[in-house]
Amino acid sequence: MTEAAELPPAPEQAREVFGDRFADAVRYAELLAEAGVQRGLIGPREVPRLWERHLMNCAVLSEVVPEGVTVCDVGSGAGLPGIPLALVREDLKITLLEPLLRRTNFLTEVVELLGLDHVTVVRGRAEEVMGKIQPVHVVTARAVAPLDRLATWGIPLLRPYGEMLALKGDTAEEELKSASAALSKLGAVETSILHVGEGVVDPMSTVVRVEVGESPGGVRFAAKRAKAARTGRARRRR
Repeated sequence: MTEAAELPPAPEQAREVFGDRFADAVRYAELLAEAGVQRGLIGPREVPRLWERHLMNCAVLSEVVPEGVTVCDVGSGAGLPGIPLALVREDLKITLLEPLLRRTNFLTEVVELLGLDHVTVVRGRAEEVMGKIQPVHVVTARAVAPLDRLATWGIPLLRPYGEMLALKGDTAEEELKSASAALSKLGAVETSILHVGEGVVDPMSTVVRVEVGESPGGVRFAAKRAKAARTGRARRRR
């Protein structure tokens, strides 16, 4: 039996969640089950639960993303949560940020195949792209790293008064408590734990929301951000 054959049919809720993009969601699931497994982006054991644990779990993040904003999916990997979010929210302008070439190659192929014109793939680490990509309203991430480390990467990419939305599991509350000091230094002004996907995924998806003030990244990133802005202006004048 091939890995692709192990992919279960899409749950009925997927038609409602993905709407007109349902066929594209099915194709994405197939790509994950086939090329994703072959290239080591998804473990073979994840194939039977791709829909519930991955696609649906990520798609419901759309419930808490504001309309018409810019989004950067940090450490996008195989495109989770960025691609499911892009399938259900064509009003968003999404950047998939990923440092590994084999993953960015896969992401580029998926974006082109599914015609996701509102999605851009960027290869690089979060700390390397400041000044190279425009600050965004929302940073998303899923299972990339512990919250304190994830915040160090993601928050400096935000615009003033932006927010980071991190999909987490049962450890969300514990991680948020242990990261509170680090978050404050990074300019966070408010944090909360949200549960999304009621009636769609069981258990519901847990999201840690970190809202920042006027200085995303805090004092340590202010000078770096200003330098990047000056460099960008100088390049444009050439």
